[in-house]
Amino acid sequence: MSRPPAPDGQPPTRDWCATAFVVWQGQVLLHHHAKLQRWLPPGGHVELDELPDEAARREVLEETGLVVELLGERAIDAPGPVQLLRPRGVQVEFIEPGHEHIDLIYLARPVEPYDGMLPAAVDDPSLGWFDATALEQLELDAEMRAWCALALREAV
Repeated sequence: MSRPPAPDGQPPTRDWCATAFVVWQGQVLLHHHAKLQRWLPPGGHVELDELPDEAARREVLEETGLVVELLGERAIDAPGPVQLLRPRGVQVEFIEPGHEHIDLIYLARPVEPYDGMLPAAVDDPSLGWFDATALEQLELDAEMRAWCALALREAV
């Protein structure tokens, strides 16, 4: 993997992040990130006092007002250490010279019963559900297209 070195030649600083691709009835939930000017799923930094799965659910709630359950499995079902849900993917994202994010990518769905409406408290035109046809109309990079396709395929 090649990435630009830190300006001072030091190892990069890294933050842990959690992202959730939320799927409901063949649609994925995305928002247009104002700062980055691109369509993204809900996600953000894992806080010092939380577990990654908690961070993924919190980020979805904060950014969309939606309560979700994460999809996937735990490695084992046995007494002992708490088993966290396995993320669907883990990737390192170059943020700026000398800084990276280690992003744990989850698949999720709204907690049932769900009527398809985003909570009234979230009045945001840059937030919406997109099916495969609608995704084709969005300006998405190859990575985002691949994640959206995987989420629509697997989160059923």
